[in-house]
Amino acid sequence: MSRAKKTRRRPAPPPDACGLTVCHGCCCARDGYGRRDAEAVERLDRFRAAAAAVEGTVTVANCLGPCADADVVVVRPSALGRRDGGRPVWLCRVTDVEADLVIAWVEAGGPGAAPMPELLATKVFVPARRHREELEGH
Repeated sequence: MSRAKKTRRRPAPPPDACGLTVCHGCCCARDGYGRRDAEAVERLDRFRAAAAAVEGTVTVANCLGPCADADVVVVRPSALGRRDGGRPVWLCRVTDVEADLVIAWVEAGGPGAAPMPELLATKVFVPARRHREELEGH
């Protein structure tokens, strides 16, 4: 007789904590030679620290799709932000400059709770439907 495998569930984040999904796949977070980029790893650490400060989450994805536009980050709204109309915001070509803006936005509440920093508007894109569905768990 086999036993059901127990899975540990993380407690749900507070309703006002937004989250991030950060691509660290084949092209994102890589240097020109395909090796892990130290700056991207440091950005991920900064994202994790910012999310932890507001009790949010960071999910590292193997690939979020548009490899030509690496590095990709998705800012996910909190439960309250989603209730107020916030939706995930997909950002491409995220460097240290944009990372600072993403962190400030997360600290302010993220989509639906705080306005997106104006300079991030040039980085917003609409991903392929299959990537959106994978992220949202459909």
